[in-house]
Amino acid sequence: MKEVESLIKKALKYKESGLTEHEISEELNVSKETAVWLLSKGKEKKPTGDVKIGWRSIGVYPSRIGFISDALCDIILEECEEVDTIVGIAINGVPFSSFIADKLGLEMAVFRPHYEKSGAFSSNYASVQEKNVVFIDDVVGSGETFKSAIKAAKAEKAKPVLCVAVLNKTSVNKIGDVLLRSLIRARVL
Repeated sequence: MKEVESLIKKALKYKESGLTEHEISEELNVSKETAVWLLSKGKEKKPTGDVKIGWRSIGVYPSRIGFISDALCDIILEECEEVDTIVGIAINGVPFSSFIADKLGLEMAVFRPHYEKSGAFSSNYASVQEKNVVFIDDVVGSGETFKSAIKAAKAEKAKPVLCVAVLNKTSVNKIGDVLLRSLIRARVL
């Protein structure tokens, strides 16, 4: 229960800082329903089936992000024949995509998802236009972030060839028509 109380405090602090429910769920690596529940101080009906992911032991040291990125590179090499650009999904997919793009000698693009709109590719990084792209994120919850990234890439005439996550909280192996692979799969039974 102590961990739940800590999450409630973090959620409320993020809300006071101006983050939306969606942004809070992203920051805490929980579903939007769980974020709403946390913001209600646990008074609403608790959502079932969510798993809280804590990345702190990985995220504090770049070398650890690098080690995990090496494993993700193996997955990409196993699944893809032709890739031009690695797309990091902001925020948590970007550190992994930086290491992966560097190791594979590829360009890196950044996709900034938006919870109400389609999202956009950052103009500070590579373009995805007419390129074969691999998307990188930390967690697949509902798959909506990958779906919006795929849609935005196709609008740029890019060809999404693979979605890769460190952790997949779903039972799906594809996002639309794009293969989904992860290092770890966690599901509530």
